[in-house]
Amino acid sequence: MPGMPVPSATLARWQFDLTWSLFEYHLDRLEPEDFRWEPAPLCWTMRTGPDGGWAPDWADTEPDPVPVPTIGWLTWHLGWWWSVTLDHLEGRTPRERTDVHWPGPGEPTVAWLRDLRVQWLAVLDRLTDADLDRPAAFPWQDDPAHTVAHTLGWVNAELMKNVAEIGQLRLLRAAQASG
Repeated sequence: MPGMPVPSATLARWQFDLTWSLFEYHLDRLEPEDFRWEPAPLCWTMRTGPDGGWAPDWADTEPDPVPVPTIGWLTWHLGWWWSVTLDHLEGRTPRERTDVHWPGPGEPTVAWLRDLRVQWLAVLDRLTDADLDRPAAFPWQDDPAHTVAHTLGWVNAELMKNVAEIGQLRLLRAAQASG
């Protein structure tokens, strides 16, 4: 927003690295069975689609009550918003939600997320503090007050939220299995 101090690219990178280090703790411990474990009767998960690939549960209007997402759904969601954010910052035509495909339970998804991290680091490493003041339309549609700095802050916040959700689900499943 005009007149507000802009955080540095270095600070945004540090915050991302901190969040990612917390994610690695869980990524290293995820088992394929963790991805589709449903912790409650009302869940959003990944289901086999008509083409044999994976399809996320989805509603264009958020349901009430909100379904509890599985780790599989959360990892797809993370991959979706991150892929589209990369498209925007790289100047590519953004993918549609239905064009972002989840690789499946276990190592394929972990590798996909780690690859998105590598792509993200390449973007972060190219940014200068001056770049952070440029307007950014995503994830805010048609709001010229938001900048690339806002997008970086949003990615860090969204990643931290998804990491916490994935970690909590993994810990709950592990605790139930040992109890």
